[in-house]
Amino acid sequence: MSLTKISVIVPIYRIENYLAKCIESLLQQSFQDFELILVDDGSPDSCPEICDNYAKKDQRIKVIHKTNGGLLSARKAGLDAALGTYIAYVDGDDWVDNYYLDTLYRLAESNMADLVVTGHFREFNSKIETIKPKAAGVYDADQIRSEILPNAIYNGEFCEHGMSTYVWNKLFKKALLKQILYDVHNDVIMGEDAAITYSYLAISKRLVISKIPLYYYRQRHDSIVKSIENPKIEYYRLGLLMNLLKTKLSAIIDENTLNKQINYYLYSQILVRSGGLIYNDKTQSWFNPFLQTKQGSKIVVYSSGSFGQHILSTNLKTDYFKIIKWVDVDFHDLKIGDNTVNPISSPSNEEFDFLIIATINPSIYRLIKTELELMGIESSKIIKIDTDENRIKNLLTDLGFDNNYLFNKD
Repeated sequence: MSLTKISVIVPIYRIENYLAKCIESLLQQSFQDFELILVDDGSPDSCPEICDNYAKKDQRIKVIHKTNGGLLSARKAGLDAALGTYIAYVDGDDWVDNYYLDTLYRLAESNMADLVVTGHFREFNSKIETIKPKAAGVYDADQIRSEILPNAIYNGEFCEHGMSTYVWNKLFKKALLKQILYDVHNDVIMGEDAAITYSYLAISKRLVISKIPLYYYRQRHDSIVKSIENPKIEYYRLGLLMNLLKTKLSAIIDENTLNKQINYYLYSQILVRSGGLIYNDKTQSWFNPFLQTKQGSKIVVYSSGSFGQHILSTNLKTDYFKIIKWVDVDFHDLKIGDNTVNPISSPSNEEFDFLIIATINPSIYRLIKTELELMGIESSKIIKIDTDENRIKNLLTDLGFDNNYLFNKD
């Protein structure tokens, strides 16, 4: 019997409404020489039964039932059981093109690549957007170290990755993945994809990037992570991630470049999870990253995604701003406090002081700003996020992060 070429690992938790579509898309692959490992991470819904029923129908399917331990523990359990030469990770609420595995395998073998990166589709409210990597091509070890890694986390614009963090639009070699995956602490629950991708990239000798989109990423507004309940636990977890990245990349990237990348990345993660306003214990005050705004400003928030939801949830607790409207071009039925999502055409300049575009990505910010200006919103009212490097460094120190990014909760 020949060796299995690809092991597809699907971590599963509370996604009973989406799982069948994911599994069906994998069983319909044009590429046949693969195994499908379904990792039930103690899911309390009907997911365990769905997995078992599919396993009875197709001998390529293995099911692992485990106690709930989080996404990383599920990915590790899948890797433990994998027989494939290559590993593909698929999230159980997403689905893939019929030629997903065929294309990934061909790209890997044709280019003798340790890592394959492709494009993907983003699906939200039945709208599909195509997202393609910019730097298509083949890169050897020297180019990975000199061109790819120095821009991977931060490409020169806050906070834009030169290499996407996602593990699901990639194909890994099992032998290399086993060298890094177990070093990632299970407590890393935000940025776990980055921990895997960038650590793996650091030991890769050949990389191929293709613009072909093969993976359908389902963005669900019901899957957005909750706002920070206990900042110290959040900072501890983020510190583990950033410390790992510094450890894995310090031999490749010079210290100043690496620190700048991690400072911006850590700051961006805290911003999104905190809803922008960050309480500084040392100064006993709020760090407000939204330039020009102040406490009591009348605000319109653009974006019903993760950051937008966190801004509204945080403001419910702090009452820092007077949020008078919440808008999005992808507007849908969602409510936080008294605010519901309205169409982009709804705000008028007279009713607010400033408009916050809830994104940390400058390219997306510019696109949205242009659309808002076309709607008649005054440019001067559309604010930017504070990205001053010295203020960010001081904030991270005040919050309790040391020089290696580990968080000192005392």
